[in-house]
Amino acid sequence: MSVRSFLKEHFVSAEANAAIDRIPKPVGAFGYDPWGYNSDAAKLALQALKPFYEKYFRVEAFGLENVPKEGRVLVIANHSGQLPIDGMLIGYAMATNPHGPRSLRVMIERFFPTVPFIGNILNELGGVVGDPENCAKMLRADEAIIVFPEGVRGAGKTWDKRYKLQRFGLGFMHLAITENTPILPVGVVGCEETMPTPFHLKTLARMFGMPYFPVTTPVPLPAKVRLYFGEPMRFEGPITSEDDVALKVEQVKNVINGLIARGLQEREGWFK
Repeated sequence: MSVRSFLKEHFVSAEANAAIDRIPKPVGAFGYDPWGYNSDAAKLALQALKPFYEKYFRVEAFGLENVPKEGRVLVIANHSGQLPIDGMLIGYAMATNPHGPRSLRVMIERFFPTVPFIGNILNELGGVVGDPENCAKMLRADEAIIVFPEGVRGAGKTWDKRYKLQRFGLGFMHLAITENTPILPVGVVGCEETMPTPFHLKTLARMFGMPYFPVTTPVPLPAKVRLYFGEPMRFEGPITSEDDVALKVEQVKNVINGLIARGLQEREGWFK
């Protein structure tokens, strides 16, 4: 018996097995899809993430009824926290969504697959290098894909930039229009406080080939996280200019800013 089979049999609960099995996602005989996602790995990850989602970060998810139950969708969210905690929590919320579970593909930075073992793990959990062609093919296969348009600018934000959306890339809007895909805006509140970072060590980042080297807490703090799923947004073409695309991106950015503002207003503090 392989290690994965042993863990699946003795570690994964019936609840986690059923949650992944309910997701309308075709996989081959060995549980893989064409981009490397593996259903058994997803079950192990869901089980492992459960205590962090429910007990450590005490996540509350609002607006899950807005998530399309099927068909292609681009999930667009703000990014923060130095580590991809926000993406994992959004993925868990969507996989266990009582209104209709979805498996979430994550567009990851090219840096991560270069880290030993990490690349394979992320791939089996739905991570794919953020290449527009990859993304377009997955949308045509009716996948749900999360994109953080701020990229490392958002993930590596220092404390003085918390909850200030950084520049959004325009690529996701090109895909939404050309692939006739709705955009699901998501505001994340709480991940900024998981690893507060006063500054980065740029020399060490260059030395190790990392996008940034944060001076922060050794482990993420148990800040309470709130996820706000907005209503799907649709944008029609044709694309006349990059300025036109930028204006549409600003519309999405404004909605996400509104979701973040709601979360900041509703919370009582970092940890509650």
